Amino acid sequence: MPIDLDTALNAPARTREIRWTERDVMFYHLSLGAGRGADHELGLTYEKHLSVLPTFAMVAGQGMSAQAGVTGGFTLPGVDIDLHRILHAGQAVTLHRPIPVSGTATSSTRVAEIWDKGKAAVIVTESCVIGPDEEPLWTSTSQIWARGEGGFGGEPGPETGSAAPDREPDLVVDTPTEPRQALLYRLNGDLNPLHADPDFAALAGLSAPILHGLASYGIVAKAVIDAALGGDPHRLTQWSVRFAGMVTPGETLRTSIWREDGGRLVVIATCPERDGAPVLTHGAAAYQD
Repeated sequence: MPIDLDTALNAPARTREIRWTERDVMFYHLSLGAGRGADHELGLTYEKHLSVLPTFAMVAGQGMSAQAGVTGGFTLPGVDIDLHRILHAGQAVTLHRPIPVSGTATSSTRVAEIWDKGKAAVIVTESCVIGPDEEPLWTSTSQIWARGEGGFGGEPGPETGSAAPDREPDLVVDTPTEPRQALLYRLNGDLNPLHADPDFAALAGLSAPILHGLASYGIVAKAVIDAALGGDPHRLTQWSVRFAGMVTPGETLRTSIWREDGGRLVVIATCPERDGAPVLTHGAAAYQD
């Protein structure tokens, strides 16, 4: 079914209640590899003085229930596309205040933009999450690349800026992933068999299951926080990336960081085992002192 632009952009937001616990937060951190640093990174792994990584927003309230829709299609009002035709192209989150270690909230999701790239469409969804006090907690956006859905005469979207400054990075961090990392991360809610089943991965032309893009998104955000922000998750207020490549669990994520004026960091992540192939590009982080 082709994209119905008017229906998609004018449909009311889908609203749902979400809830999470300290255990959900700690498991998410462990699924990103937390616990291997100094003092086992107790600020991320122990309830006594627990802080929440901003990227927990990607899985808050998901749990195992996120299995629904994994094997069907990408469906929103005016948009019904087979999963085999889509790729997760980009992700961003803006924190309006620190995420509580446990809580409830209301999430409202809508199609914010649809860009015409000729041979494909880019569908931008926006989720706004507010707490029980009616104040915003975070806003996230996802970019979905839909092959074969372009050519409808829409706007092409904003121009893509430079991936990184033309100079050596100020910081470089290597983060090894574990062979079982995708098996852990999928229990946050994304049970797509591409990340667990070798036979399913082979059908997709892959030699092995791959790590979730949002796992790389969280791992690299943690590397940025550790290396550039003194290990304080509350300092990171915005984090956006483009997904450029894949990682097989057991490979390394190399995070390169450039400091820029105005409390901004530019970030890319590559995979050394793949000759420096890009994994995340156009990374941009905003932070507070």
